[in-house]
Amino acid sequence: MARRKIREFDAKNLIARQLNLEYKAVLITPETKIQELPSLYPWLLREKLVIKPDQLFGKRKQYNLVLAEVSFDEVLRFLEQHRNKLISLGKATDTLTHFLLEPFIPHQEEYYLAIISERDSDIIYFSEVGGFNIEERWNTVKTIKIPSGVNIEEVDFAIIPQHHIPFFKNLYKLYRSFHFTYLEINPFAVSNNNHQIHLLDCVAQVDDCPKLWSDFDFPIPFGQKVYPEEQFIRKLDAESGASLKLTVLNPQGRIWNILSGGGASIIFLDTIANLGRQEEIANYGEYSGNPTTEESYLYAKTILELVTKEYHPRGKVLIIGGAIANFTDVEKTFMGIIQALREYQEKLHWGKVSIFVRRGGPNYEKGLKLMEQAGKEIGIPMLVQGPDTPMVDIVDKAMEVIT
Repeated sequence: MARRKIREFDAKNLIARQLNLEYKAVLITPETKIQELPSLYPWLLREKLVIKPDQLFGKRKQYNLVLAEVSFDEVLRFLEQHRNKLISLGKATDTLTHFLLEPFIPHQEEYYLAIISERDSDIIYFSEVGGFNIEERWNTVKTIKIPSGVNIEEVDFAIIPQHHIPFFKNLYKLYRSFHFTYLEINPFAVSNNNHQIHLLDCVAQVDDCPKLWSDFDFPIPFGQKVYPEEQFIRKLDAESGASLKLTVLNPQGRIWNILSGGGASIIFLDTIANLGRQEEIANYGEYSGNPTTEESYLYAKTILELVTKEYHPRGKVLIIGGAIANFTDVEKTFMGIIQALREYQEKLHWGKVSIFVRRGGPNYEKGLKLMEQAGKEIGIPMLVQGPDTPMVDIVDKAMEVIT
């Protein structure tokens, strides 16, 4: 599973469409012809408006990037000041390219709602005093824990105001059916005359693996650099029945990973971080779903190109790890990885790369034997372990080299 952020515009549209809520908005992109918008959306000239960037970062009010209760002429001046302009927010620097334009909703009360997925449950958070800086009023937040597999109709919503309960139940059903992993609506408001829910601000993450998100365009978070290698793996993933993910975290890092399985990959990186080496982690990613030998080769080759791109005098480590696979053929995938290792053996020698392998699953004995033999033939320092060795132990051994 890969958790991916989606735009506020997309999250609100989906929720409003599925729950039959009133919602209208315009997403302004680099291609949008601003002057033509009123002819397409006449309400832009009739109503007071709100405009803000929609590029997957928060604290927009604190950065003075939210303009509320204004005319369309004021929106034009705001866009002239900010659109396609390079700005720095904290440590991130990027260009403002996408903006969310909505009607201003007059309201008195603001409510906070969030749903967060944990390992064995989902948790609903609610406060009747939501809005800016909810953290400072966290003592007002109430929680409902919903264990995995429990029917929402069996959940006790007694702590939630009666008129909110249908919205909460329907939203949670949507959360599950569309494979959200995080959803925060802060704030939402309610019209006094008809109890209509209005989504004022929204942050959402989804599991991008289900097919219903397969054609969805996930935006790149503000300030995040996109590497050609990441784009190649995304394309490979889109064309494959398997799962192939890659995110470059620190290209100067000394700890590189070719990991199998979403859960196992997180355990490997968490273990590295717990050992105080999080700043050295170069990449995150995983391959799973029984990729072919060719796909495994292309995936490994892409990472090896990154590993050997820059020299480090103290060397680097490459962890080829995973849990005990259910149906991914270890021998088949290792054949592809070995092909890439042979191709890059000179660069691996030059880069002083040590390799640590831990894997289990179908045909793992054959796969480990092939890997061990390849390590000897190409002359790369390599430790090969099977499922009898805990995953965290192989990380400990790799960190000894880094130290």
